[in-house]
Order: sequence, then C-alpha cells, then structure tokens
Amino acid sequence: MTRIPFNRINWPTSLFLMFTLLTALLAVPPYLYYFGLDWFQVVLFLVFFAASSMSITLGYHRLLSHLAFKAKWPVKLGVLLFGASTFEGTALDWCSDHRRHHKFVDHDDDPYDITKGFFHAHVGWLLFKLRPDPPQDNVSDLQSDPLIAWQHRYCNYIGGFINLIVVPSIGWLWGGWQSALGAFLLSSVLRVVLTQHSTFCINSFCHWIGTRPYSSRCTARNSWIMALVTFGEGYHNYHHEFQHDYRNGVKPWQFDPTKWAIWTLSRLGLTSHLRRVPAEKIQLAEIAEQQRQLDLRMAARPAKRCETTRRLVDVAQERLEQAARQWEQRKNEYVRATEKKIEASREKLAELQRDLEEAAANLRVAISEWHDTYRLALARFA
Repeated sequence: MTRIPFNRINWPTSLFLMFTLLTALLAVPPYLYYFGLDWFQVVLFLVFFAASSMSITLGYHRLLSHLAFKAKWPVKLGVLLFGASTFEGTALDWCSDHRRHHKFVDHDDDPYDITKGFFHAHVGWLLFKLRPDPPQDNVSDLQSDPLIAWQHRYCNYIGGFINLIVVPSIGWLWGGWQSALGAFLLSSVLRVVLTQHSTFCINSFCHWIGTRPYSSRCTARNSWIMALVTFGEGYHNYHHEFQHDYRNGVKPWQFDPTKWAIWTLSRLGLTSHLRRVPAEKIQLAEIAEQQRQLDLRMAARPAKRCETTRRLVDVAQERLEQAARQWEQRKNEYVRATEKKIEASREKLAELQRDLEEAAANLRVAISEWHDTYRLALARFA
C-alpha cells in the first residue's frame, strides 16, 4: 500500500488548488441560482478564458518553450500578463519544466511522467515535491529577456491584481456589487480552475488516450477530443515528434485555434518566423511508424510466409530512403543558398530550385510506391 508523503506536500500549491476548486464547486452554483447569468458575464468569462488559455498554449508553450515563432513585444506582454493570471507559475518555471518533459519524456526526470500514474501526471507532480527543484539551466535564452525577467519577479502580484482587482472592477462598473461578485466567481475563480485543468489534461490524458500515427517511441498521443478542450494541444503525438512546429493540428481538418491565432497575428505583423515542418518530412514520419507496426506483424508470422512480402517491402523501403536522402540534400543546398550562407547567382538559385522540385517529385513517387506495397502487405496478412 502506497503511503501519502505528507512531509513532502507542497502546501502553498496544494491549498491554492483545493481552495479554488472548492470555491468553484460550492460558490458558483448558488450565485447562478440567486442572481442568474446575463450575457455580460458570459462574454467576460469567454474573453478571459480564451486570453488566459491562449497565453499558455500560444505563449508559454509554442512561443517560449519551443521557439516555434517570434512575436512582437505587445504579444509577448499580453501572454505574460494573462499567463500570470492563470497561476500556473512564471514563464521561466513553466518553460523549464516543459523542456525537461520533452528531453526526458516517460523517464524519471520527466516532471509529469505518465509512467508514474495518471494522477501524478495530471496534478500529483504539483501537489508533492519528492525531490529538490532542478536548476533552470535549460532556459538561459529566456532569462535574458527583460519582460520575462519582470514577470518572473512579480508573477503572483500580477495574477492577484488581474483576478482580485481588474476582473471584479469590470463587473462592478457594469452592474454594481452583484456583477462584481459574479465576475470574480466566474471570470476569476472558475476560469482559473478550468484553464489549469485544461493544461493538466495535456500532461495526463494526452499521454494516456488516443493514437500514435507519427511515433510509438513515447506515450504522447493524438486525441481530437482533447484538442477541443485544450485549444488545439490534443495532437500531442505530432507535437512530440515535431516540437518546434508552430502547429499541433497539422492536418487542415484538425481543430487548432492556437495555430490559427498565430497565423492571424502573422498577417497583422505581430508574429513572424513561423516554423513549419515540410509535408514530406511529416509523411516520412508516418511511414516510419507504419513500417514499425508492419515489422511487428511480420515478425509474428512464419518466416516462409513473409519471405516474398518482406522482399517487396525492403525494395520499397530502400527506394524511399534513397529518395528521402536526395530530397533532404537538395533542400539543405537550396536553404543555404537562399539564406546567403553561400554566394549564389540568380541562375544558380533557379537551378537549385529545379533540383529540389525534381527531388520532391521523386520522393512523392517513392512514397506512393511504398503505400502501394504497404497495402499489399496488409492484404496478405488479412
């Protein structure tokens, strides 16, 4: 029987999480019963919920943790202010934990390691401090930013000011003390609880349920259901394979409002240098995972029965790897030339572009041939 390590409880964090959750559960329903809900309270809640959630997904996560794009100071200031209002910690603390998560995923140094249990990954790692805090030597690039350093110093004061002063004051200006109380309960307390647990779901549910189309080497999973409640962060298997892409929902039909917000801000000139993984590289990752699964199926069958199929798959795989290497080489040559890392004339650039397009066309053919062979192999094992 596992004993609760009471001597290791992180009391400030634990009491805050329990107090806000109990307040949301016990105070919000009576308020709604006695005073009702008007459109102003709904709009105020939605605005603050979207802004604070985006401050985590767009700001803490994709902008600061993974440097997936660059942002002008108004965007950075906005995500730091609303990020502080979620009480999920400072940007430096959050990013340090998250970078360690990616580096040590599913291992002991992963702060929210799912192999230690769902509860630990969701919230237990915050409630209990089982080891000393590691040094923040993985966020030195962020520590030199004056805005981030300012937020790190005054994070709790900023969060308290927004939730205890700004939000109730907006409510009071609209409808007096009743509206101020409603604004506090809904747009401060309830909003903080929902924003926090939305983030926690990425650490727990997104490593527990869903599919792994890009890699089965770690527990991260894609879940469209989780994407709906995490502003697009539910496509977690893709994110762990390509963590520097500003998109999580890479397919056109996938729900990723954070991606859409970053792209919209880029059209307005507020974000730039949006990092995208080439479509060919994404397809190759999917194929590599399908190949691993196919290898497992063939390993479970008699060798003679798989001999012909294995030869076909090996030939298709060899062609694909050759085409992928050629495409990668041509792409790197073209990128170096366009970034002026080498001197290149206009004619040379045109030649490199033609070579890249030819290599991409050859890669698409090899991908198509591999898929045909893959479907044939699956049919033989059906």
